[in-house]
Amino acid sequence: MSIRLGDTAPDFTADSSEGKINFYEWLGNSWAVLFSHPADFTPVCTTELGSAAKLKPEFDKRGVKVVALSVDPVDSHLKWIKDINETQHTEVNFPIIADPVFEVSKLYGFVHPNASDKFTVRSVVVIGPDKKVKLLITYPASTGRNFNEILRVIDSLQLTAEYSVATPANWKQGEDVVVVPSIKTEDIPAKFPKGFTEIKPYLRTTPQPNI
Repeated sequence: MSIRLGDTAPDFTADSSEGKINFYEWLGNSWAVLFSHPADFTPVCTTELGSAAKLKPEFDKRGVKVVALSVDPVDSHLKWIKDINETQHTEVNFPIIADPVFEVSKLYGFVHPNASDKFTVRSVVVIGPDKKVKLLITYPASTGRNFNEILRVIDSLQLTAEYSVATPANWKQGEDVVVVPSIKTEDIPAKFPKGFTEIKPYLRTTPQPNI
């Protein structure tokens, strides 16, 4: 099974480094980032978990819960967390799901035979309060994830969920956004009182509406 954008994220119950988790109950009405790892004590993943822990206040600020997954059992996770805390100079402050029989990994399509049928690939899934999948990224084993980019995408997802806008290439918080094509130019002033710029009839920009 493989999930796609817009699919309902599968529910599951699993053990974790912070106790048993029922995913939907744990998620509640929040956003979430779920990111998978092929195994404990892997070098790139150690740096990623450290990076996510350091950025957790930024995820909290956006109402986003963070959860990781690795196919090793809980006792291994707890030992790994000690290494992560030591080497990355942080404290892992979110649960790591134990998935030794690949139950959750198969639900989410984290096992890709083209990469390996014995390990999960390193994927990121962003899930909205409606339990729908909003973002899917899969990284090769050699490339560490960019958690600042994941935060940037979450900013865009949360903004565009509330307003009839899209975010252009390399957009960051505070920059102008694109008015979606479905809004007629003559209707823009009523919706976006900060003003707008018509670059082309199909390309209209306006200041970010929620700041």
